[in-house]
Amino acid sequence: MSFEDVDPERNRLSGRVRRFGQVGARLAGAGAAYGANRLFGGDEADVRNAKALKAALGGLKGPLMKAAQMFATVPDLLPPELAAEFAELQTNAPSMGRPFVRRRMAAELGPDWQARFGSFDLDAAAAASLGQVHKATALEGAALAVKLQYPEMQSAVESDLAQLGAALALFRRVERALDPSEIMVEIGDRLREELDYIHEAKAMRLYANFFAGRDDIAVPEPVEALSTRRLLTMNWLDGRGLMAFKGASLDVRNRVATLLFQAWWGPMIQLGVIHGDPHLGNYTLTEDGAALNLMDFGCVRVFPPRFVAGVVRLFHALSSGDRGEQRAAYESWGFAGIKDELVEVLNLWAGFIYGPILDDRVRTVADGVAPGDYGRREAFAVRQALKDKGPVKIPREFVFMDRAAIGLGSAFLHLEAEMNWRRLFEDSVAGFDEQALAVRQAAALAAVGLG
Repeated sequence: MSFEDVDPERNRLSGRVRRFGQVGARLAGAGAAYGANRLFGGDEADVRNAKALKAALGGLKGPLMKAAQMFATVPDLLPPELAAEFAELQTNAPSMGRPFVRRRMAAELGPDWQARFGSFDLDAAAAASLGQVHKATALEGAALAVKLQYPEMQSAVESDLAQLGAALALFRRVERALDPSEIMVEIGDRLREELDYIHEAKAMRLYANFFAGRDDIAVPEPVEALSTRRLLTMNWLDGRGLMAFKGASLDVRNRVATLLFQAWWGPMIQLGVIHGDPHLGNYTLTEDGAALNLMDFGCVRVFPPRFVAGVVRLFHALSSGDRGEQRAAYESWGFAGIKDELVEVLNLWAGFIYGPILDDRVRTVADGVAPGDYGRREAFAVRQALKDKGPVKIPREFVFMDRAAIGLGSAFLHLEAEMNWRRLFEDSVAGFDEQALAVRQAAALAAVGLG
């Protein structure tokens, strides 16, 4: 039986009601703190408000916290105090205990599930906001990674998304420079996709097919017979985390950075897809740093070819200083009705994203900028300018492009890589053609069953 035939978890009314009440109670407490801070005012009121909301969301774990982190990685969307607090929220939720794991595995694979593995470690190797990963072996001895979703996550996602907008509206300062409505839709769609492990397995195969001709970039292979919509089994890839290479030689760090750049920009330019969650924990490398393992394909964003064409078009427009081409590029990204003064503001942010690839020299991604401050200076400038020139509605397709670019840049900063980023980018877009991309994308998605 194909694991696509397994019904997804029911969106239980009782679970949604329980979660809604839990979230509501925590936000009510945060709201009371907010009211007190407003009453007594003071220069630190915004900071206290941000800390109150962080405390409410951080205690909940799960989807609401993950969504808050997504918002925090889009600079200039949130007030700086709130963005700083959200960025510190941790995704490591307490793992399920052994009895719970046994019940969950039986629910997904049947009561004889253990007989289908050579071995299975009931203690999680890693735990996150939506699920946890276990080490196991196949009957023939191959090492496996088994990703098991926490129970009632669908209910939690729907309840949390229903209240996230109200929470942000309560704690955002009274400014309307940016309209986040499309962002809410985008984050909701991506979170729902992350719950569907069938979709993730297809995205995993998409990337595996793309890098099939390379021996320096590896992607896990899903095991369909041991997978369901809430359970994903794949081969285990051994490797060391990115941070283990911070003390390596510059040549090794540059090699790692080059692999990361190619692993992200290659699929983007050639297929119109990105790995939308470039967390440092989603990459590992072989002992010598010569080969990269890509992990976690729950958040893979497929872009229409016109959006990718706009990415390339904006690069050339910024290089030449052509204001008309810049506006046309932003419009192809989904920004609507923008005038010259808004193009100027958007260029402030584009200058940050594109800065390293516009500079034809060997350099770090952001000279003298600490990883935690990456993009914040530019974000502040954009926010201030939009107070006068806005408002602007952020198109949904921009969200994960922006988030992924920041995450990837942060990895480069941690590595302290020194590269000619422009030449890397020019190599990746050489001969780009929008129509050819459309044909390749359609064929690649059809090959793995992604619509």
